[in-house]
Amino acid sequence: MPLLLLKIWHTYQPPFQNCIQKGEASCLMCSYNSVNGIPMCANKKLLQKARADWNLKGYITSDCDASATIFENQKYVATPEDAVSVALKAGTDITCGTYMLRHMKSAVEQGKVFEADIDMALLNLFSVQIRLGLFDGLSSRNQFGELGLKDVCTPEHRTLALEATRQGIVLLKNDHNFLPLQSNGITSLAVIGPMANSTNLGGGYAGIPCHAKSVLEGLQEHVSNVHYEPGCLDIGCNSTFGFAAALSVAKHVEYTIVLAGLDLSLLLPGYQEQLITSIAAVSQKPLVLILTGGGPIDVTFAKSDPRIASILWIGYPGESGGQALSEIIFGHYNPGGKLPMTWYPESFTTVPMNNTNMRPDPARGYPGRTHRFYTGDVVFRYGEGLSYTKFKYKVTSAPRKLSIQQAISIYQMGNSEYYVKVLEVADCSSLRFQVHISVTNEGDMDGSHVVLLFSKSPVVFGSSPQRALIGFHRIQVRTGEMETVEFVVDPCEHMSFADRNGDLILPVGDFILVSDDVQHLLSVQTEGKQRIIHYA
Repeated sequence: MPLLLLKIWHTYQPPFQNCIQKGEASCLMCSYNSVNGIPMCANKKLLQKARADWNLKGYITSDCDASATIFENQKYVATPEDAVSVALKAGTDITCGTYMLRHMKSAVEQGKVFEADIDMALLNLFSVQIRLGLFDGLSSRNQFGELGLKDVCTPEHRTLALEATRQGIVLLKNDHNFLPLQSNGITSLAVIGPMANSTNLGGGYAGIPCHAKSVLEGLQEHVSNVHYEPGCLDIGCNSTFGFAAALSVAKHVEYTIVLAGLDLSLLLPGYQEQLITSIAAVSQKPLVLILTGGGPIDVTFAKSDPRIASILWIGYPGESGGQALSEIIFGHYNPGGKLPMTWYPESFTTVPMNNTNMRPDPARGYPGRTHRFYTGDVVFRYGEGLSYTKFKYKVTSAPRKLSIQQAISIYQMGNSEYYVKVLEVADCSSLRFQVHISVTNEGDMDGSHVVLLFSKSPVVFGSSPQRALIGFHRIQVRTGEMETVEFVVDPCEHMSFADRNGDLILPVGDFILVSDDVQHLLSVQTEGKQRIIHYA
């Protein structure tokens, strides 16, 4: 299925563009997939865009053996030498693996790679090493030269890891303010789940932890009478062996916490759901469900079950997961995390994976993808996340009208859809404006809180998103106090979207800025000389 320009330039490319232009990243990695039949590591147009348009000052590496897949799997070229040649000339400076090492010499001997091609790759690689000071001589001259084992697992680093885990945990359900629990009043606690007594809570690409602590160990530091049962033999939970022991414990304790996890589906694997509902049926009080996993989980059953009072998503929390989770459960830290993705129901897995269209197609029953375009049912929405306290929002400062003060063409699509092309706006910076939002903590607990600002157009264009994220800020608000958040909005960036040709367009007319339950109406108008162009 062809990947259209509007999807490439407005959905897939912006994160990479921002990393280079705003984060000053010095390396990109090309992936295994193909775009419109061209392997990414051989796609000169896309790779060179990073250098020519985004000003990448660094190198491009392949994902591990992605240069090999150009020949071996994707059959894009006839020989291994052709694969390393097309990758190098496209802009892949170095490969993860040994494929270029093994085939570059013969590619040169066959005249498929020239010395100038290699020189360009070396220039990109060495320029980064020079900026890092690797050729400055004595390590004392290099700000990174003295780093060693003594700099690993320092108190400062462990504190940072803990705070990152705290901030990342998301409270998704909390009926009747069931959490936080008061540890000094708990007579007994059951902890159930095969991962609860493990320091490996999922995820990969991790180093050796400094001081890993399991969820069970974290909870035991707050409650003395804790009973543990795995319930399942492992995360796959392919057997009900162990259910009886888990149910027996849950019947006789005051509170129950269940830790469940995800593998390769949107549903909890094996008999995990059955284990959770069985425990909920016999527990003295509603239980607390903890979810691990790096993606969406269809827990519709738990969301609607009154016997499950609270749901916490901890993702892959790392070595500090046990401590951070226990701090939140017992109220030593107020959860403030927000979901970084939409949680779809299991039915979404019937949508063909190779349908990369972002926009929905109601005629074909296609719901679209991502929080920007998806129109189907959801379990939890992107950006959801509860707190133990209550926050009140108010827009304290924002314009009601923006004027494009120049002669410009206005394009008309349909009967009432008008827009200008961003490339034709002479000075986008002149349209930038600030939005100030006050956030008041009206509850009885200090809280860390994430404020998100979205924009949406009331007039639905054929390719417009339902809403688009402008930005977010995390703030700390003491109980009874107020903090003000400032957003700088660039309409050309934050309120535009791609048309079917991949051109960024800015609608003319009303927009709505949305933050939590507060909305602000803003009108974009043109006041210079205009020329109406009808566009079918």
